[in-house]
Amino acid sequence: MTADDCGGVAGIRVRGWQYAYTGLVPQPYLDGLDVAADADRQRARLLDGDGSVRNLVVDADDGGLLGWVAFGPHRDGGTRTGDAELYALCLRPDHIGRGVGRALLAAATRHCADAGHARMYLWVVKGNTRARRFYERAGFAADGAEDAFEAGGAVVPEVRYAKELLRG
Repeated sequence: MTADDCGGVAGIRVRGWQYAYTGLVPQPYLDGLDVAADADRQRARLLDGDGSVRNLVVDADDGGLLGWVAFGPHRDGGTRTGDAELYALCLRPDHIGRGVGRALLAAATRHCADAGHARMYLWVVKGNTRARRFYERAGFAADGAEDAFEAGGAVVPEVRYAKELLRG
């Protein structure tokens, strides 16, 4: 991902949230997501980062983007550990089920395994059964940890998933 991709990533992220979280996150919150503001945040994170977070995109034939994945060191209460974490995986809604997500997830797990991480974690909205099935088919499993985030005044519960990347 380059700084030039940030607008496309923001569009994928906003449309992806609006598609995936309808009924799980308050609709006014989803309706208020702003692609331009998100692009600015994505660009700042990319340019100001220390290089530990990796961002990969899949280009469409028309020059647009089909999907984006971000991953890096696992954050355990703000402390980095020796494990990896999938921070985000978003697709254009019209490309869900076409293999783009599987390819991005495979690339992320491969990068993390090659970097020597033994396991990868991710957080998924508890009620997002489509995403949970996707991650379970890829070998991730809920590990019992739960948390929540606030969106539009509502508490949105999440569950943590984990996958072993390297066999000792």
